[in-house]
Amino acid sequence: MKRLALVLAMIALIVAGASAADKTVLKFLYYADASAASYSSDMAAFEKFKAANTDIDLQMEILNNAPYHQKLGAYIAAGQLPDVVFLWPTSRDSSALLHDHKLLKDLKTVLPADFLKNFSSLALDPNNQSSHQLSSLPQTFTYTTTVYVNTGLLKSLGLKAPTTYAEMKALVPKLKVKGIKTLLLPDADGWPSQSCLFSTVSGRLLGDSFIDNIKTGKAKWTDKAFVDVLTFWQQMYTDGVLSKDDVSLGYGDGPGLFVSGKAAFFVDGDWRVGNYLTDKATGKALISPALQATDFDLMNFPAIAGELNKNSVSAIAGTGLGINKDATGAKLEAAKRLLTWYYGKENQTMKWETGAFVPSRTDLTSTTLEPLAVKLPAYYKTIAKTTYVIDGATDPSVFNILNAGLQGLGLGAKTPAGVAAEMQAAQNALKK
Repeated sequence: MKRLALVLAMIALIVAGASAADKTVLKFLYYADASAASYSSDMAAFEKFKAANTDIDLQMEILNNAPYHQKLGAYIAAGQLPDVVFLWPTSRDSSALLHDHKLLKDLKTVLPADFLKNFSSLALDPNNQSSHQLSSLPQTFTYTTTVYVNTGLLKSLGLKAPTTYAEMKALVPKLKVKGIKTLLLPDADGWPSQSCLFSTVSGRLLGDSFIDNIKTGKAKWTDKAFVDVLTFWQQMYTDGVLSKDDVSLGYGDGPGLFVSGKAAFFVDGDWRVGNYLTDKATGKALISPALQATDFDLMNFPAIAGELNKNSVSAIAGTGLGINKDATGAKLEAAKRLLTWYYGKENQTMKWETGAFVPSRTDLTSTTLEPLAVKLPAYYKTIAKTTYVIDGATDPSVFNILNAGLQGLGLGAKTPAGVAAEMQAAQNALKK
């Protein structure tokens, strides 16, 4: 009996080995925030994909924020880029190398035209990507500045949301006496200030052509117009609209502090809506649907004196998935199957309903959206136009100096003219 059991066990191992050998291994580096309400639904969806595609051995590695970019950079440096990767459409962090060296396939030549026709023209425009090809299919068009408003808190204090910066500044002493910050902007990670607010401020005050003129040499970062924008940024800290201690506050701490009433307003990207919605796995929400409807809202940053682009907001093609340019044969077919599923109606509707983003796919419908998810596209409709996100339109050597410079301005450790000079020196070095 023991011998028979051993033989059967050996046969099972051989069959299992043969079965595993028949599978196509697909290595996938994915970006996900475990604190977002969409996370559990996202992971459950991938498990469904695996169950329905047993001929694919999907090997996922899931990271978030800086650890993701560090790992992707390490893979690129080692020449071991995974088969499928999550990326930004521009030169942000590790995505810059993917675009600069064209390490990914042009999805317009890989995915069927009948499939791609279901997406917005903004998502399909290769000019919205640093590689000038469809290296990824943006799953949304991202508004990087969204002001989250605790309207319930304001009402309880007899206050209302401001329409101008002067009105927001006037709220500072009224909120401070209650121990409440005005506008929460955690910036210890270095990029939020630039991406989530400064890009909108500069786009409004400088107009449409300044960044383009920087690239052609017709303008300089040291020009008075840009130094004035940096001066206004520093003034927001002096006015108390922004708080110096937020410079050392982690990005992930923002939503919880805002919901707990530590600030009346919180500025972040539109993607943060997903952190407030109901987690399908736990049934819990950072903000209950009832309070989403009555006590919280979304708005654009208030009007600033001297704006050239009134009621504009910084925006950029969103993140998406790309396929390693070296993928061929069965591996390429498996990657294509993963992408057509990921961008399919069922999965993208789930993303919409869980607040991950408003999809760039144009043929979706839903009757189960929570109030904040409904308020997001309504917020979009209030925007007059969109402008550059600076880290999507400039070289990392330049915008990384700006990121650190904005922190230094907040802490009083740098001057507007000094930050501008550092940026221009980096810009000049690009021409050498």
